[in-house]
Amino acid sequence: MSDICFVASVLFIWVWIVSFKFSPPPIWPEKIPETLSLESTLQDLSVFNFQVESSYLNKDVARLFRDYPLLPGVILTEKGKFLGMLSRRRFMEHMSRPYGVDIFSCRSILTLYNIAKADILILPGVALIVMAAQRAVQRLPEQLYEPIVVELEPQAYRLLDVHQVLLALSQIHQKATWYISELYYNLSVTKSELEAANSKLYRLANSDGLTQVANRRRFNEYLEQEWQILEQEKRELSLILCDIDFFKKYNDTYGHQAGDACLQQVATAIVEAVNYSTGDVLEEKLVARYGGEEFTIILPHTTPETAVDIAEQIRVGVKNLKIEHLQSPLGCVTLSLGVASTFPQPETSHENLIAAADHALYQAKDKGRDRVILDFRFY
Repeated sequence: MSDICFVASVLFIWVWIVSFKFSPPPIWPEKIPETLSLESTLQDLSVFNFQVESSYLNKDVARLFRDYPLLPGVILTEKGKFLGMLSRRRFMEHMSRPYGVDIFSCRSILTLYNIAKADILILPGVALIVMAAQRAVQRLPEQLYEPIVVELEPQAYRLLDVHQVLLALSQIHQKATWYISELYYNLSVTKSELEAANSKLYRLANSDGLTQVANRRRFNEYLEQEWQILEQEKRELSLILCDIDFFKKYNDTYGHQAGDACLQQVATAIVEAVNYSTGDVLEEKLVARYGGEEFTIILPHTTPETAVDIAEQIRVGVKNLKIEHLQSPLGCVTLSLGVASTFPQPETSHENLIAAADHALYQAKDKGRDRVILDFRFY
C-alpha cells in the first residue's frame, strides 16, 4: 500500500509541475572549468547561480528542478539576505512521501526547509579545491552528497555540486602524479627541481591549506616522533594549545571570509612570536593548526617557565594585531592559551600531554580569556 502511495505522489508531482508556468532567473554555471592545478580554488570551478526568496512556493521549485536536472539545490534568501540552502535530494525526498504533495505544494519553500534542513558546508571562493574536497568527505555519511555553498564575496553565494569537486580533485591528482613522474623519468631534470617538487608536495600534504602552518596530521606525527626521541634523551617536552576567543561570534558578525582572514593573521602572528621568542635555540619547534580556531605549538627541550614565556609572547602578539571584534568584551581578537610540560616516560602517552594542555586552556577561558595558564598535574 505504501508503494502505491509513493508512486501516486510522484505522478501527481509530475502532473502539476508540467502544467505550471515558471520562469526562473539564469542558473547555468557561470564558468567552464579550465586546466586545474594544486593551487586552484573553488572560484575556478563551475558554480550555479540561483537564489529564491523564502516565500517561493514549493511547486515553483519542483518545476525548476525538473527543467534543470543538473541543479543540485537552491539557495534561500529572505529580503535578499542569505538564509540557507535546500538540496534537490532533500526536497524530492520530502515531496515524494505519502501526502507530501498535498502538504507542501502550495506552501512556501521556507516551510519545507525548516523541516528538511541540515548542516551546510559554506566555503570561501578562495578555498583550495584540495582543502574543499577534504572538508566535504569529512561530513556525516548522510551529508556527503549535499551541495557546497560557495561565498564568492559578502552576500554573493553560489552552489557547487560535490561531484564537480571530486572530479576536479581527480584531475589535480592526475596532473600532480604526471608531474612527479615527468620529473623522475626526464633525464634533463635537475636534482634541485626534483627536491623542489617533492618539497612542494610534502608541504601540501603536511600544511593547512588556509593558514599555511602544519596541519593536524603533521602535528600528530611530529608529537609522537619527539615523544620517542625525548624519552630516550630524558629531556623535557612542552606543548601550548591556544584558541581564538569568541571566534564563532566573530564569524557570525563579520562573515566567513573575514573569519578566514582572521585565522591567517593569527597564524602568522603565532609563528612570528614563536620565532622571536625562541630564535635559533629551538629549531625543532612546530606550529600547527589543531582544528577550527585552535592552534598548537610543540616545544621540545623546553621548560615550563620558558613555554609560559613563549605563550605570553604569542598572546601579546595576537592582541597587538588589534583586529576589531565588537562581540568580544575586549573589543578585539584575543587568544586563550594552555601550557603543559613533561618528561616523556614509557608508561605515559603524548595524549596525556595534550589532555593537560587542553585542561589548562579551558581554565584560561573560565578565568576570563585572554590569558595563559600552566597545568602542573602532568609534570
